[in-house]
Amino acid sequence: MEKQLIGQVTHFFSKISVAIIQLEEPLKAGERIAVVGSTTDMEQTVKSLQVEHENIEEAKAGDLVGLKVKDKVREGDAVYKLFNNQ
Repeated sequence: MEKQLIGQVTHFFSKISVAIIQLEEPLKAGERIAVVGSTTDMEQTVKSLQVEHENIEEAKAGDLVGLKVKDKVREGDAVYKLFNNQ
């Protein structure tokens, strides 16, 4: 599976399991991502995105987005978009 760096985690809200991600590339709901860091290694499908507490279907490069995550992530973790190269 190929991957492309699309952003970085800038904050994590543990009580609600939401990561704030600074995007360098676009991201859409339904795409698969991986979050990787020194102690983080997680993959999941993006179920929903938020910008300024508004639900959106697609975020563009430069956006600061909120994303519900299934496991703990940490500030500075890299976020990759995963591509199924079949």
